[in-house]
Amino acid sequence: MDDKRDEHTLEFLLDFDGRIHWLEKGYRLKFMIRRIEATRQRPHGLRYSFTLHGPNGRRLLGFDNAHAVASKGARRSETPFTYDHWHRTEHDAGRPYEFVNADILLRDFFAEVRRVLNEHGVSDEVVTTTIKDKGQKS
Repeated sequence: MDDKRDEHTLEFLLDFDGRIHWLEKGYRLKFMIRRIEATRQRPHGLRYSFTLHGPNGRRLLGFDNAHAVASKGARRSETPFTYDHWHRTEHDAGRPYEFVNADILLRDFFAEVRRVLNEHGVSDEVVTTTIKDKGQKS
């Protein structure tokens, strides 16, 4: 993938910050993504949280970098923790996620969203969208 396409995808993704996509039966997708100063923990310069919630508000799935999780083979690793991770289920404390770029992050997130929604018998069709703190619907 070329740098221009990566940047276009990232700009597209940044526009989703604060959006909530409502699905049938009260399920929803929440998006938070912001540019930050690149750090050792977040070398891509992004802070993000993409989550799927059930009708009761409980998180069913999430991709984020809000907190550290143990890296694979952490005992032998020079970096025993990683910030990019995902929660496969509502009870998963987090497992490492290898952030490559915004396009792949989106693909991975939506593939898992479809898996979970399929398990719950729910369509991934967006019914309505709200923008957090703005109350706008589209």
